[in-house]
Amino acid sequence: MLLLRCHLKRALPQKVSCRFCAVMGKLQSKFKHSTYKYSRPDGFIEEKIQTKAFQEYSPAHVDTVSVVAALNSDLCVSGGKDKTAVAYNWRTGNVVKRFKGHEREITKIACIYKSSQFFSASRDKMVMMWDLQSSSQPRQQFSGHTMVVTGLTVSPDSSQLCTGSRDNTLLLWDVGTGQCAERASVSRNLVTHLCWVPREHYILQTSEDKTIRLWDSRGLQVAHTFPTQQHIQTYCEVSEDGHKCVSCSSGFEGEGCEATLWDLRQTRSRICEYRGHFQTVASCIFLPRALASMPAIATSSHDCKVKIWNQDTGACLFTLSLDGSGPLTSLAVADSVSLLWVT
Repeated sequence: MLLLRCHLKRALPQKVSCRFCAVMGKLQSKFKHSTYKYSRPDGFIEEKIQTKAFQEYSPAHVDTVSVVAALNSDLCVSGGKDKTAVAYNWRTGNVVKRFKGHEREITKIACIYKSSQFFSASRDKMVMMWDLQSSSQPRQQFSGHTMVVTGLTVSPDSSQLCTGSRDNTLLLWDVGTGQCAERASVSRNLVTHLCWVPREHYILQTSEDKTIRLWDSRGLQVAHTFPTQQHIQTYCEVSEDGHKCVSCSSGFEGEGCEATLWDLRQTRSRICEYRGHFQTVASCIFLPRALASMPAIATSSHDCKVKIWNQDTGACLFTLSLDGSGPLTSLAVADSVSLLWVT
């Protein structure tokens, strides 16, 4: 896993400054040391700067890190092939706590932000709830899927959990009781990611059937289906105000490999596309204003690159190349500091 400190400042020419810190897991990254800068017709400048790790911490995992999420501004939670979830303090470089209970690789992590609680999903078909302030045993277990759990999101009030799987189903759970309240199934809906819309009853979902669906949690019914894309939709995230969402696509040699910005309000139309990766885009997130003075989006890809984009114009502001790191699979952000976590 990598920590990326990044500042985007509105200026002419566009300025991007970054520093990096390698931590957590067996990732052995080789930063590409090169510099280039070129102007685009829209007046923005994409620049690639010399990069290097400025600090390295001891690994927290003994195998590949699959996913990372922010628990608060100091702590992130990661999961991986070693079947372990780890709470990690990036400021000190210390493991705060390890959580063991899954029998197979952890695929998703969902945190109740600014709390001590989080959820983990696994290839063992189970979802577990953990509490940093209690024992290392799961506080709650959720069992109902028949295949690997590939989607996991918690409601804004933390009372409900929605899970999705390659078994084509979404399950809605009562967090307090651990009981399944609703079940929905759509043929060929192999879930890749779930994201709850802030302050709403809606859940956004991407799928291997190239479709993005918006679900109403009240009865777990499909409220809207976005136009079918050309490639598998791998990930999605909703903006903090709930007005927009971004999804990303699989692909190869530049075909597909894009992220797409959508309007979640009445028109629910495509707003912008972000093209420049050459392999599957595995993760996409909105960057908070603590990281950028302009609306910005970050993407990570199997082409070993992280790109930061101007949300409004689609201009690529910065590219980080991590040669030798293998496919990049997950991004997370701490909204009160200039920090990105990359796995």
